[in-house]
Amino acid sequence: MMSRNLHQQQPGADDDPARRYAEIRTLTELLAAPLSPEDQCVQSMPDASPVKWHLGHTTWFFETMLLIPYAASYQPYDRRYHYLFNSYYESLGARHPRPQRGIITRPSSAEVVEYRRHVDAAMTRLLDGKLTDRIDWLCELGLQHEQQHQELILTDIKHALSCNPLFPAYAGITAERTTAAALSWRDYAGGIYWIGSGKHGFAFDNEQPRHRVLLQPFRLASRLVTCGEFLSFIASDGYRRPEYWLSDGWNFVQSTGIHAPQYWSDDSGDWQIFRLNGCQPLDPNEPVVHVSFYEADAYARWSGKRLPTEFEWEAAAASEPLRGNFLDLASLHPKPAGEGESQFYGDAWQWTRSAYEPYPGYRPWEGVASEYNGKFMCSQIVLRGGSCATPAGHVRPGYRNFFPPSARWQFSGIRLAEDA
Repeated sequence: MMSRNLHQQQPGADDDPARRYAEIRTLTELLAAPLSPEDQCVQSMPDASPVKWHLGHTTWFFETMLLIPYAASYQPYDRRYHYLFNSYYESLGARHPRPQRGIITRPSSAEVVEYRRHVDAAMTRLLDGKLTDRIDWLCELGLQHEQQHQELILTDIKHALSCNPLFPAYAGITAERTTAAALSWRDYAGGIYWIGSGKHGFAFDNEQPRHRVLLQPFRLASRLVTCGEFLSFIASDGYRRPEYWLSDGWNFVQSTGIHAPQYWSDDSGDWQIFRLNGCQPLDPNEPVVHVSFYEADAYARWSGKRLPTEFEWEAAAASEPLRGNFLDLASLHPKPAGEGESQFYGDAWQWTRSAYEPYPGYRPWEGVASEYNGKFMCSQIVLRGGSCATPAGHVRPGYRNFFPPSARWQFSGIRLAEDA
């Protein structure tokens, strides 16, 4: 059982790049530690990747972006890995098809760990030397990239384990049941707001450039929608009433036959939810997660509200403290909102009503990193805030996550909005 609690750690606060590198790389291996070699090889759907692949890909990133171009006399561990562990970088050559990552039984999990050791040793030597601005920036990009994959390790293995008829637990995790704070509404004035991350500190290219938007007065719910509140939508035949659904959303419901969020089941007569600690009785007070944009939008329409735009969300969240229920190895699940807790950060990624588009004046990064975000600005919806699987210190008010509107395997939830 894992007992190490990293909830209060703030990656990024450490000015020692070698120590920061070691801490983040160690957390990745802690996340893989409860899993058998068989667990680490499985790929349960094309959108997910095996844990072993995540371990190899994040290592490939440092080797390819930093060691090969900048570390004198560095020898790649195995050049064949450049084909196996490239994700979507077309400029770096051919790569193994994403839907087939699960059939790669070799290299073994142990060999991937040895690959990590080889690269980590070389990175330690590089970071102990004199760092240029470019090396320092690329290292930070690699660490931020690894933190994204730490979250994916958890969401991907959760999906894989849920497909197993035994419903095995990822780890023994404490399940707390408390009462959620009452929902209220917060008013925000209309006007001109600054949106996007500034130039101080790290930010992804899709958070730039900082620019102004005009917002009309609006209101946001004081916390996330709970499972109990979403149960009322289900009980009122919300999944069978087309008037609440966007056309694409209704087609999605009809074609998939879904009638509840992912990982929910009422086969036993009582609602159960599959969590990273196995199947558990559904807690009506915790935030509902694993809903698609279509479900979030339908719930908002059913309740007479709407989803916030990403600009409304950021304008409100900018004044909130950057704390919440982030990646904590002792829980790894959303928690009910306590009194005074807004849940702007942590617990669940919050669907917005905004398409994932470039900001005015957007320019992708130069070089290989130009493929990082910009080329996905099509057919995606923006989510904000981070989740219970997001490492602490990783998100910012301007952080933009994005997924297709049908995606449900992420810890994605709902915050309601309305016009003031």
